Amino acid sequence: MSSKSTEVVILMGSQSDWSVMKQAQNILNEFGINHQARIISAHRKADRLKEYVGEAEANGVKIFIAGAGMAAHLPGVVASLTTRPVLGVPLEAGSLKGKDALYSIVQMPGGIPVGTLGIGKAGAINAALLAVEILAIADNGLAEKLRAWRKTEADKLKEIPEDN
Repeated sequence: MSSKSTEVVILMGSQSDWSVMKQAQNILNEFGINHQARIISAHRKADRLKEYVGEAEANGVKIFIAGAGMAAHLPGVVASLTTRPVLGVPLEAGSLKGKDALYSIVQMPGGIPVGTLGIGKAGAINAALLAVEILAIADNGLAEKLRAWRKTEADKLKEIPEDN
């Protein structure tokens, strides 16, 4: 890890996951959260994943966001390697369109929790927002920024249809 100030790590198993997981990065950027994104497969690079999670934890990373499709082992493996919160994002892949990943992530055995978000883009966005909420517990400035962000998002909603 190059930076001791990295607070959140976004992990995925392959480049094809980036189009969804980038949504989490966009939210973290919007809030000014220092983060890193890495591609490390739980299946093909298990040793590297173990090494990276250990380095990240030693360097003060507070939260991991892990996206995975199909068997979705990445979030659970990361959770087994750290006591930091792990937020799992099921990705649409294969014939079951992410349902298999959702079940794999949400059904972690007792003792190794993974916070599970929705499938796909909304899940990646909400994982990043949940990470912001967790960090805001100890950061009043970030909490205020989150309140302002939510108000701005709510203000974007129109009460009357435009063609009415």
